[in-house]
Amino acid sequence: MFLSLKEIKKEKFRYGLIVTMIVMICYLIFILTSLAMGLSSQNTDAINSWNMKSIVLDKDSNTSLSQSLITKNQKKNINLSSKEALIGQASVVAKKSGLKKESAQFLGLNNKQFIAKDLVLTSGKKVNGPHQIVVDEQFKNDGYNLNDKLKFNSNKTEYTIVGFVKNAKLNIAPVIYGNIAAWQNIKNLNDQFVGSAIVSKDANYDANNQQLKTYSKSVFISKLPGYAAQNSTFIFMIGFLMIISLIVIAVFLYILTIQKLQNYAVLRAQGIPAKTLVNATISQSIILVISGLLIGTILTIFTALLIPNSVPMSFNIPILTSVGIGLIFTSLIGSLIPIKLILNVDPVSVIGG
Repeated sequence: MFLSLKEIKKEKFRYGLIVTMIVMICYLIFILTSLAMGLSSQNTDAINSWNMKSIVLDKDSNTSLSQSLITKNQKKNINLSSKEALIGQASVVAKKSGLKKESAQFLGLNNKQFIAKDLVLTSGKKVNGPHQIVVDEQFKNDGYNLNDKLKFNSNKTEYTIVGFVKNAKLNIAPVIYGNIAAWQNIKNLNDQFVGSAIVSKDANYDANNQQLKTYSKSVFISKLPGYAAQNSTFIFMIGFLMIISLIVIAVFLYILTIQKLQNYAVLRAQGIPAKTLVNATISQSIILVISGLLIGTILTIFTALLIPNSVPMSFNIPILTSVGIGLIFTSLIGSLIPIKLILNVDPVSVIGG
């Protein structure tokens, strides 16, 4: 550690460039990770807020909420306890004169079932009528207020905003909560259709109907449009950046080791064991990466404070910490590559040559 600190102190510019490179890699990985988590959460925020464990859909809907419909006859023989709730889903474009249109997901609920009961509002009140709605706070950020009246698609019916709820997103679109009657009206359905799905807090819930199929929460989420492809893309990007950081650290340390071979040879000739030199190289790598991580973390914190709400980023400290530990582990692997040069250095050939 002493040797590594003394060398870094002496060669400030050289090691400063290495730290700068590591800072940029760390910062990029942290931002991409936060963006991946932000986009992922905007696909599933509403689903996670329900505390559901399974969902029942029409078996021919291809695990798609928007393609599923449950009829009154199917519901007739279904037992709905306090752990189950019907939902009706419709994609809508919400509009109000003077404000920008919002592409949203309308979810019709039964006010007596758990999803409607458990909604946590940031302002206003819960839905208590066919023409009342509770909307995600994105609407507030875009200029919508309580008691504003909205229209959906080409429907002439007006719906009044009575409350706002935080982090209610589905398929990267803000959620609008209304009741089942409003959903039927928006979808132009009659009362023979009672919902799109049954959501349950029971992982083993069975609707006892051959036309309906139960899916776990994880399976349902994995089938959301674009969700799996989006996550895979970010995972590969972050993985490649990890590999790039390993290569960068290994290459820099390898070049520095070659440049210092004569110094190492002198130290070996003076009786300094190879173990001491190896430990110095490894500790030097750890110091450089931790310094880069700290600066990258500070930049990430500033970014989190300055980033606008419209950018879907989630700064999850436990996950970002895991990423940081992964970078340190990567640096350790990178520092092992030049060690062979140190172990094989021959004082006679280097000094005498």
